Amino acid sequence: MTVLLSYPYVLLRRFVRTSFSSPPSGGSIIPSLDEYSRSQAILLELDTTGRVLVSELAERFSVSAVTIRKDLETLEQRSALRRIRGGAVSARAVDEGAFETRLRARRQHKVAIARAAAALVQDGDVIALDSSTTCHYLARELLDRRSLVVITNGMPTATLFSERSDATVFVPGGVVRRSARSVVGIAGDVLAGRGRITKGFLGAHAVSPERGLLDMSLDEAQVKHHMAVHCRELYGLLDSSKFGGFSLHTAAPIEAITAVYTDQGADQQVVAALAAAGVPVRVVEVEKQPPHEEVSDQ
Repeated sequence: MTVLLSYPYVLLRRFVRTSFSSPPSGGSIIPSLDEYSRSQAILLELDTTGRVLVSELAERFSVSAVTIRKDLETLEQRSALRRIRGGAVSARAVDEGAFETRLRARRQHKVAIARAAAALVQDGDVIALDSSTTCHYLARELLDRRSLVVITNGMPTATLFSERSDATVFVPGGVVRRSARSVVGIAGDVLAGRGRITKGFLGAHAVSPERGLLDMSLDEAQVKHHMAVHCRELYGLLDSSKFGGFSLHTAAPIEAITAVYTDQGADQQVVAALAAAGVPVRVVEVEKQPPHEEVSDQ
């Protein structure tokens, strides 16, 4: 699955550089892309500009406006964008967005946080990882650990461990959220009575010194809460953009959090307030990303 995700993205980045960067009157046309690849290119453009137009997309992809409207309708059904007259805009203000899109956002920050948090995990641990992209990067750092038991509601994370490690992977049942690539539902009933999880790792849409880790999706918050209550230790993995942000639903209360890992851009007032509430914040250094670095899922 990881190779499948990375190949279209690397390919499409090259397409986007040669096509979307040029004006419609003189730009290149992207040849013969299927629906999935067109969708990924559309999301890349939205991630960059926040807005796309049907007429320009039809010209770029050399397809009809009707085809583009169907593409946009499908993406809107996945909550990956919001349609407007003549095109679409990014939906990130009201939804966490498609997993693949979030995986690329602030990648170097998430990787640095994941590498620091990976030092907490030992061979034989029972760990919980939510469906966040930062926890997916953590999963990549743990593939060489032996005899892990991994509990996750993240479909890409579950597939990664099952294909590339000897970990025992446990996915609580429920309903699939297509855009987020997660399973939400009855995690609490499934985990009850099975013993304690050694360490849990959760991402979040925001963090609050009063309310703890927060999520925009009630379903995601409930799954995270059910995992959190079974953990001996619980760590929040949040890049600095999540500090001082707004969100709705508590995924883990402040008293349940062992520590938070973030990068050096975190709002210092929030960091101080978390520390005052008894939650230490581990700040990691982020390596500068080389220009034009290609993102790989390897």
